[in-house]
Amino acid sequence: MDDWLHRAPTAFHGKRIFRLGLAANYGIDEGGVRAAMDRGVSIHDRARAGGLAASSPLDLLMIRYNAAHPGAERDIFPHVQGGRPSVLAYTATAWRRLLKKPKGWGGPAMTAGDCYRFQLSSPHVDIALTGPKSRAEVEANLDALAKGPLTADEQAWMRDFGRAVHG
Repeated sequence: MDDWLHRAPTAFHGKRIFRLGLAANYGIDEGGVRAAMDRGVSIHDRARAGGLAASSPLDLLMIRYNAAHPGAERDIFPHVQGGRPSVLAYTATAWRRLLKKPKGWGGPAMTAGDCYRFQLSSPHVDIALTGPKSRAEVEANLDALAKGPLTADEQAWMRDFGRAVHG
């Protein structure tokens, strides 16, 4: 694996970012790649996912979670106890919609790195799925992650932006 995959933002110690089954594993093990789960499920039904989080033997829930779709905070995260099951968040950019300013928005749009920071700033999200198209995008995302968890002001801005994108 290239050296750039091993560059680890220390502010997100213990959190991971995946690409095509390979993990840049931030401070967890030396190999940088390990299996994410024995038993897991990708699920869109948040109420059912909350029930599975509360009372199933699953190791991992793969869920949609981003600034435009934060419903997991209400329907799933309250049921995740003691780090079980692990939560893998996908669609960080809401299919790139969070990377463009909606009509009437006066401020900047989010970057992909902002979107990953939004996901990983949740104490319930263990893994963020990412799909960079180039080494430059990987570098930009890792630079963003090096900033660490969102500040209260960044959190408020991203939530406002997500609401504007969602409509």
